[in-house]
Amino acid sequence: MKYTYQYKALPSTDQKLEINLWLRICQYWYNRQLGERFDWWERNRTSVNSCPLVCHLPELRDRPNYYSQKKLLPGLKKGKVTVEWSGYDLDFSRVPANTLQQVCKRVDKAFDRFIYGDNNGNRSGKPRFKSQPRYRSFIVEGAGLTLHSCSTGGKFLYLKIPKIGLLKIRSHRHLPDGAILKQVQFIKKSDGWFVNLKLDDPTVPGITPDVIVPNWENSLGMDAVLHQEYYLATSLGGKLPSAKFLRRNQSKLAKISKKKNARTSRQ
Repeated sequence: MKYTYQYKALPSTDQKLEINLWLRICQYWYNRQLGERFDWWERNRTSVNSCPLVCHLPELRDRPNYYSQKKLLPGLKKGKVTVEWSGYDLDFSRVPANTLQQVCKRVDKAFDRFIYGDNNGNRSGKPRFKSQPRYRSFIVEGAGLTLHSCSTGGKFLYLKIPKIGLLKIRSHRHLPDGAILKQVQFIKKSDGWFVNLKLDDPTVPGITPDVIVPNWENSLGMDAVLHQEYYLATSLGGKLPSAKFLRRNQSKLAKISKKKNARTSRQ
């Protein structure tokens, strides 16, 4: 069975700088892929109701997809990439390859939901370019991920991540024995960094929900009464009394409010 636990990360100063750099590179790579797809989409489509007789013929090229954009990564890792609008140089070689490939999957999924929709035919809106406040997470996976518990009292865990080292995380929840770490997701929030640990426990069987056919024996009807001392009635003849917390404490709340108003008037 697969499940996910979230923990508070406590990175050092150098680790914070490296993690923020990874996030910045992933954000640029996401926007670049999305821009290439939008550019191809605008150049190679024509409105159904207005097809011009004379139009510009763009340079013919294949439609960008997950595999074609993933093939660009080895070339980007050979040297630094300069951001046009800021002039900042980004070194793609500092980020693991599987992390950048996860960004490719993220773009591919967002664009496919916009063009084709999901299995039920529901389409999402047009994907947005992500600014720094909007792009807040990236994924690390692979064989180099390991967990170490070597703190006093078990209050902390240490997560070994390639190119970052041992990352200290606060252990507020015990990890089950035998769980295998498959994936780590870094999430940047207002109060710091958090990590989502995706675990796989082969000893726990998967949940197979039973198919229940509704009938008179396994069904129960409920209705809101809102009359006198009751608020719910069932088809079996039972009634649940209303707690009425507000009415019971209304006089007490009035006294407290009166004292508060008296203090305010004195000041």
